[in-house]
Amino acid sequence: MHKRALVLFSGGQDSTTCLAWALQRYEHVETIGFDYGQRHSVELECRKTILRKIRSAFPNWSGKLGDDHMLDLSVLRAVSDTALTSDKQIEFNASGLPNTFVPGRNLIFFNFAAALAYRRSLSVLVGGMCETDYSGYPDCRENTLKSLQVALSLGLDWPLVIETPLMWLTKAETWGLAAKLGGPQFVDLIRYDAHTCYIGDHTTAHTWGYGCGTCPACELRGKGFDEYVRTASR
Repeated sequence: MHKRALVLFSGGQDSTTCLAWALQRYEHVETIGFDYGQRHSVELECRKTILRKIRSAFPNWSGKLGDDHMLDLSVLRAVSDTALTSDKQIEFNASGLPNTFVPGRNLIFFNFAAALAYRRSLSVLVGGMCETDYSGYPDCRENTLKSLQVALSLGLDWPLVIETPLMWLTKAETWGLAAKLGGPQFVDLIRYDAHTCYIGDHTTAHTWGYGCGTCPACELRGKGFDEYVRTASR
């Protein structure tokens, strides 16, 4: 029944891996990105590079990859005061959450994605949310997204499915999944072309790719890559 998917694609490691997962699984896959005034807006350019390289270098996927959609959600920055939407020091709030948490971001993303999916007959939404190696964002939790799937399906009167293939994977396992899906060539695409760094540094090179190396996103990505390499070499 569910053969057409829409991937929430930021241009980061997780969403790029999810895009490959969807291309392996579904007959037709489209992508959606959001410009919300993010500090790391370099990821929007990385999206274009990744999509272009998938179309040219992965023939098993290119025929399934459909249109890309970009939505302007700059209003999200207007109602936010976070380290992802303004130039401020990354730190933890009294609640225990890092100030990189943009309240409601994933909820808003999925609502707009669902509206687009409805119009284009794409009954599966795929997101890279994870509740294992993550920053503790409440809108990344499985229960949040299960509830959202029910609400969207009822609100649209349409059996919409939200898939989160990384939900229970560590970052090392996410690297491993990328290797399983697309081999070393796809792993290198993620290393060099996908952007994860919260600061927006896509010039400083590391073994795992580009980034400042010290923000929470870089630390997770780097630690996961090191563990993946150790496991793969055994």
